[in-house]
Amino acid sequence: MTVRLMGVVAAGFAALTATAAFAADSIAVYDHADDPMLKLKTVAYPGGKTLHLTVGIGSAAFRRAGDPADIVYTMSDRGPNFTCGDAKAITGIDGKTLCKGVKGRLYPVPGYIPTIYGVRLNADNTFAVFEAIALKDKDGNPIDGLLNPLTVAETETPLDGFGTVLPYSANAIDAEGLVRLADGSWWIGEENGPSIVHVAPDGRIQERIVPAGSEKDFAASNYKISGGLPAILTKRQTNRGIESMAMSPDEKFLYFMVQNPLANPDGKAYAKAKNTRLFKYDRKAGKVVGEYVYTLDDPQSFRLDPSDKQSDPRISEMLALGTDRLLVLERTEKTTKLHEVTLAGATDILGTRWDDVKTAPSLEQEKAEAAGIKPVAKTPRFDSADHPEVPTKMEGLARLADGAIFMINDDDFGITGEKTRVVVFRSDALAAPKTAAK
Repeated sequence: MTVRLMGVVAAGFAALTATAAFAADSIAVYDHADDPMLKLKTVAYPGGKTLHLTVGIGSAAFRRAGDPADIVYTMSDRGPNFTCGDAKAITGIDGKTLCKGVKGRLYPVPGYIPTIYGVRLNADNTFAVFEAIALKDKDGNPIDGLLNPLTVAETETPLDGFGTVLPYSANAIDAEGLVRLADGSWWIGEENGPSIVHVAPDGRIQERIVPAGSEKDFAASNYKISGGLPAILTKRQTNRGIESMAMSPDEKFLYFMVQNPLANPDGKAYAKAKNTRLFKYDRKAGKVVGEYVYTLDDPQSFRLDPSDKQSDPRISEMLALGTDRLLVLERTEKTTKLHEVTLAGATDILGTRWDDVKTAPSLEQEKAEAAGIKPVAKTPRFDSADHPEVPTKMEGLARLADGAIFMINDDDFGITGEKTRVVVFRSDALAAPKTAAK
């Protein structure tokens, strides 16, 4: 067990959630013991390299108001995977040899089931998994996290860990964002489709909402498919779909964002673009009711790994501080930032020419202000460059009972030896819920 505290003296979670005053910024980092629920599989490769895979539970997080103070729900993504380009470093085998010239992605545990996990924070500054809810089709059959048979949106070829081509799966979900309703059901932000997914309390998928015009690509799935998202979302860059999900406190609205700018009209535009898209979905009406521009930070401003690649910054999670007030997790591989965001005063571009793929130059090729668009306002609230004890690749974000912010990292199923850890961050600026924006 490793415990790291800064700006706060506490004996454990009970002390950390007491009503005593905290410093302006305080952080606790929770590790886990060797939890048997987090062990997955060992995969050995010729030449001596062995992957000791664990379950990566940190792709998303959510805590429902009224839940026990020490409980947060988190989620895994599609399972361990890596590109052919990364194969040499991970397996010891050159990617061209392993993938046999196929442009694909390797899945060393192709049968892994994307799963929601219940996590308990313990008094000794550890955490433990106490519940696992596997995602299933409408009949209760477990799904996997492989690639969908996409023709409208771009995709890759799925391969097993040794380069054998795998079949596409229409049921497959790459789960990345998570919220839970009062009735116990879930909404998931999904990266591959991209899509948003409504899930019953027991993990059965009730409905998957995909970009209009792409419904036929999911025709073989064993659950309801609706084309309720803007068609332009099929232009998402591969592996850069919807990775976040938030919900207004009254449960009326869902919010989700594309991880990076769209490849609109092409990958060159994606690589240079700063404008990504934030959506507001009315649950009762069953439709998107707002679309806004979020401008990504300059890549040089991520101090632990500055670069000149605008595609390095990405959105991995968000949570709602109120109606139309969000806390957004924007990160690179090593640096995590939190920005408070408000939709008030921002330009709603839903249904405008910016949603038409024929528009040239596209939103992704323009500077927002020059195009007459006011992006959402951003206020910095956290930067991991100021906190060296914070793990890299933070992806899950939730709010605890006392207003503290819970963050969890995606350890990529231990492929590179990383371990899941939890960060609890307290700040005077985020100490308590504020009045919702009107």
